[in-house]
Amino acid sequence: MALPPYASTVERIWFWAFRVLCGLVLLFLIIPVLVIVPLSFSSGSFLTYPLPGFSMRWYEEIFSAGPWLDALKNSLIVAPLATLLAMTFGTLAAVGLNRADFPGKGLIIALLISPMVVPLVIVAVGMYFFFARVGLLNSYAGLVLAHTVLGVPFVVITVNATLQGFDFNQIRAGASLGANPMRVFFTVVLPQILPGVVSGGLFAFATSFDEVVVALFIASPTERTLPIQMFSGIRENISPAIAAMATILILISTLLLLTMEMLRRRSERLKGEG
Repeated sequence: MALPPYASTVERIWFWAFRVLCGLVLLFLIIPVLVIVPLSFSSGSFLTYPLPGFSMRWYEEIFSAGPWLDALKNSLIVAPLATLLAMTFGTLAAVGLNRADFPGKGLIIALLISPMVVPLVIVAVGMYFFFARVGLLNSYAGLVLAHTVLGVPFVVITVNATLQGFDFNQIRAGASLGANPMRVFFTVVLPQILPGVVSGGLFAFATSFDEVVVALFIASPTERTLPIQMFSGIRENISPAIAAMATILILISTLLLLTMEMLRRRSERLKGEG
């Protein structure tokens, strides 16, 4: 928003002071992240400034056979599966909850989004005892289901927001033309709510890929994910390999944010055209 030409002196001072303040806050948030990137190219064996030299050895270490590559593979197995399940269950829940009002609807919504509100340690302890009883402890299936539970609230919220402008008469129109509920959903509903579904899926993926507390309770050393490996590395042996992996995660997070912004703009454009 540009400063109007008729603005007073006080308004001009506040205009520039506000922007300087926002810039300082942005730097305060970004600089700690950017400091990690040069450390990943250090030739030394410790996280120190100034850098003793430039080297790609830490990237070679994390992508060579060993604990880092195994942890990355585990995360790339668990996160996509948990994301797909979260997108499926979250979308169905959001559509079902938006179609009709019924007693207990608010309670169901509260239960669905509770993993976002309840401290992760409490969620992890509850999952630990439950999974131990049903035999899902120390397994990929248990870890995927645990991360699915953590991802569903994001999908429910984003899809629910997308459905606020959806006309459910379209579903009745499709049914009156002879289409079964499955066909109506995939040809009428899903194309219109897809930006919300994908946005929620991106949040679910980021949550699973970055989650460490629940994974510490559920996973065994065989299912050690990347966040657990980084947590263990920081606690036991701080090396620039952690900075190298963190740099890669920063790039992934940036790509996810750009994708979400593109989807948001596409959703707004579709609403404007509608």
